[in-house]
Amino acid sequence: MRRIYLDNNATTPVLPAVVDAMHPFWAERFGNASAVHSHGRAARSAVDDAREDLAALLNARASDITLTSGGTESDNHALFGILAPGQHLITTAIEHHAVLHAAQALEKQDIDVTYLHPNDQGLITPDSVRQAFRPNTTLVSVMLANNETGVLQPIQAIGILAHRRGALLHTDAVQAIGKIPVDLRELGADLVSISGHKMHAPQGIGALWTRKAVPLRPFHIGGPHERQRRAGTENVPGIVALGEAARQATLWIENDGPAKLTKLHASFETELLRRLPTSIIHGSGAPRLPNTTSIRFPGVDSEALVIALDLKGLAISGGSACTSGAVEPSHVLLAQGLSDTAARETVRISLSRLTTADDLKAALDLLDQTVHHLRSLA
Repeated sequence: MRRIYLDNNATTPVLPAVVDAMHPFWAERFGNASAVHSHGRAARSAVDDAREDLAALLNARASDITLTSGGTESDNHALFGILAPGQHLITTAIEHHAVLHAAQALEKQDIDVTYLHPNDQGLITPDSVRQAFRPNTTLVSVMLANNETGVLQPIQAIGILAHRRGALLHTDAVQAIGKIPVDLRELGADLVSISGHKMHAPQGIGALWTRKAVPLRPFHIGGPHERQRRAGTENVPGIVALGEAARQATLWIENDGPAKLTKLHASFETELLRRLPTSIIHGSGAPRLPNTTSIRFPGVDSEALVIALDLKGLAISGGSACTSGAVEPSHVLLAQGLSDTAARETVRISLSRLTTADDLKAALDLLDQTVHHLRSLA
């Protein structure tokens, strides 16, 4: 059976070039990057090169990048490393749970939190952010691209508002980096979370970019690694993989990869709506990532659809991978104003730069057949 993978917002396959780059660091190049002998210096050089490659993708300074275990750690570090009791955080109801659950934990530490809701297209408006400011607002945390709908938030405008009020801006850019050009010199954020496995590196590696002079407290306590911001022996194979994935993403972007993916994705959505005209794409009126479709098939249970398609060789998702199997419907879709029923009839389809037109043609056939079949059983 041919298998088609369209759940790339959950995780992406590791590129062959990335596997090749990291492979030597599992065995013959095994040195600890903190050691001063030749083995350690070789590892340190590889870590430094990877950091430079990631910085080049982001148009950032390598020295401002702290290497982490992934997006969740980066999100947690940004919030816990800035906020203190008596301060105020503005975030949104559509954030990844790495931010939402961190914010809920901070509330128990005498930190006030405001959760903004999006409009019906999934957008957080700058005006809603403006109205939420208080004299003690210290940090605003708004994701760059939503992991379920792909909707892109107006981070530049929100950053201007935050800075005018003396607050910092954090953005979870996990779903955006490697899929669209992201220039941190222009974005306007002060802290940016990054994850390797959303951009064809392995799971378990990520980064937190912090603008120079931002007073970020350490999140891990121990040795003086990562300029004393993140203690712990460096995951050299993972870091090398992240650097190579960043280098590959830079090349892909320079060769018009996002534009080509946008065209492929738009053609897929057009044909999907032609075949299943009662379907509804969430956030279709807002700027979105060029790979993400959050679509409702009225009358079809999303869990049943995901399972039926998997049995036929097509992998999609009922929403965020972190909530797969959850009893509750998507918090993102509920916050956007959907009913419980509508949220439970929604699936997420997410492409990658490796997705082909043939993959999508086969996926369209399977979706068409399976949706009609499940409706006939209702």
